Amino acid sequence: MSRSYNKMVVPGAKEVLENMKYEIAREMGIKLGAETTARLNGTVGGEMTRRLVRLGEQQLKGNK
Repeated sequence: MSRSYNKMVVPGAKEVLENMKYEIAREMGIKLGAETTARLNGTVGGEMTRRLVRLGEQQLKGNK
């Protein structure tokens, strides 16, 4: 049985996340790609996570 842990729940979320990734990389002055170190690519992913968590926290505060 195959499981997909990266399944997108919201239609169009993949495109939004891709755009976010490149926007953050541009802000940080990082050119994403195979020639970029894993550390720099990971830095972008870490910043994406921080921003998404912050957005989620803001939404939860707004729902109370």
